[in-house]
Amino acid sequence: MIFDKIKKNFGFGVMRLKMNENEVDYDEFNKMIDIFMDAGYNYFDTAHGYIDGKSEVAIHDCLVSRYDREDYFLANKLSPWFFEKEEDILPMFESQLKICGVDYFDAYFFHTVHRNNYPKYKDANAFEIIGKLKEQGKIKHIFMSFHDTADFLDEVLNEQGDLIEAVQLMFNYLDYDDPNTQSRACYDVAVKHGKKVIVMEPVRGGALANLSPKALDTLKEAGDVTPASFALRFGASHSEVIMVLSGMGTVDMVKENIKTMSDFVPFTQKEYDIAKKIRGIIRDEKQVPCTNCRYCTDVCPENIPIPGIFKAYNGYLSASVSKNEAKTNLPDDKKASDCIKCGKCEEVCPQKIKIREHLEKVSETFK
Repeated sequence: MIFDKIKKNFGFGVMRLKMNENEVDYDEFNKMIDIFMDAGYNYFDTAHGYIDGKSEVAIHDCLVSRYDREDYFLANKLSPWFFEKEEDILPMFESQLKICGVDYFDAYFFHTVHRNNYPKYKDANAFEIIGKLKEQGKIKHIFMSFHDTADFLDEVLNEQGDLIEAVQLMFNYLDYDDPNTQSRACYDVAVKHGKKVIVMEPVRGGALANLSPKALDTLKEAGDVTPASFALRFGASHSEVIMVLSGMGTVDMVKENIKTMSDFVPFTQKEYDIAKKIRGIIRDEKQVPCTNCRYCTDVCPENIPIPGIFKAYNGYLSASVSKNEAKTNLPDDKKASDCIKCGKCEEVCPQKIKIREHLEKVSETFK
């Protein structure tokens, strides 16, 4: 079985850690890991580009150097922006092993696969190379994180289904029937191919943990629940979901999420109905569907903090804060108006956000 080594169905996404200026707060991360492991969880998910390359280093310093290798399940990724040709893949992989300080990865992902980068994976013989690494024991299991429509997922799994053992999807109640993300339809395709599903972005980059006043009023119909716990439970309530990932940044987040998943109760039909109502409210607010993955900032030549700008803007759109407060919450170092409209950010955005258009709206809104 794929998940024999995994103790429980909740994973730690190492991409939004607490920072002290530009460095990971190791004291906080150590505490988070210890609480997570003590509660019986052991799945950690990283990638070479997370936190500008500091995620893998933090994994080594705070997890690998402090725990026995068999105590944790470590997943890493082959990201398409870190290779251009076949010859780049093995050196990239070996550097990831070295940085993390391990001899193998429990799981290795084809990262953020979509119709625009899938040919790149094939042209570089990535599927064959990663398959051979599994044969050599340097990879235990091969997964794929996917960002496209259900029909294209069906195509990929028809071609690569013998190699790919599980599919990671952006799966939450906001994206459930979204025409771009197609969470439910992609889930159904994965199940059709006999693949288990790993949930990423269960709280939509924090958006579903920070609901607008109107959405919070609707959530009260579900009783005494927090927005984050409600969102986590939605994903975990689906039968073929075997892992829900959360990009946690503080000890308090770890504790709250562990409480939710340790005392897990599947959604009732009433709760599914409430989730549908909240989904409608959020869509009416027309918020920017940014998940703070920060892939855009990795390629922005002007170093514009795009997720931070959209977070402040969404606060204004949802009426959570006033216009003046939202303006105060905008990052200080770079402005939306600094965008040179090169479009590099949109090429890597998993949500297919029209970033340049939204940045222009932000600039017009806050002058």
